[in-house]
Amino acid sequence: MQNWNSKLYDTKHGFVTEYGKDILQLLEPKAGELILDLGCGTGALTNEIALRNAKVIGIDSSESMISEAKKNYPSTQFICANGQDFNLGDSFDAVFSNAALHWMMEPQKVIHSVNKALKPGGRFVFEMGGKGNISNLLHVIDTSAKHFGVKNTKLLNYYPGIAEYSGLLDNGGFDVTYARLFSRPTVLDGKDGLRNWIKMFRGDLLKQVNLDKLEDFFLYAEDLAKLMLLKDGIWLADYVRLRMIAIKSEG
Repeated sequence: MQNWNSKLYDTKHGFVTEYGKDILQLLEPKAGELILDLGCGTGALTNEIALRNAKVIGIDSSESMISEAKKNYPSTQFICANGQDFNLGDSFDAVFSNAALHWMMEPQKVIHSVNKALKPGGRFVFEMGGKGNISNLLHVIDTSAKHFGVKNTKLLNYYPGIAEYSGLLDNGGFDVTYARLFSRPTVLDGKDGLRNWIKMFRGDLLKQVNLDKLEDFFLYAEDLAKLMLLKDGIWLADYVRLRMIAIKSEG
């Protein structure tokens, strides 16, 4: 379980929300629909859905994210819940998710919970990290961590390809109607973009580095990453994204 820093997420990782607005175009929320935002974070995209006059509920497993979402958008309902095992009834017209499903290591359970939440014919619209996501970035972080004596460097993420996740959806009672896997190099915020990404998403690893060696760790990682991830003075994360739309089977 990640210990999310909601302030750092909002101030230095706004690209998550900005790119997520593209997924809203696929969702096409309609006035009066009941929509679930799965892995809502601090609620920015949940609010975008609400602004389209749909009724929306946001859920996230992080208490700090949900607390921030409630502060940001007090008129919207937010619930702290596990995305792999939630039960909010069976009356949702759509389930939406952006940049969250790859943190959920039991995808069959996620799909089962989503299926239970949807009406027959309801849609599951999402984007997540796909096969090959951040492979260079992970290499930099793992190599740097091992250099500084960190033994446990594994990141618990799930990055499937189209065929793999389509198969899970098919077995879980869905018909896939749209699927795209694509590379999307993503600009990280400012000269400290790389280290801020590591602070946000690999805080578990940083806890294993001695405090007096932390700056050395960042300098080592930045030097190692320059050839792969620094373009014209801008840090770029090598993101690969999987976007899909799946419809709950009527039968």
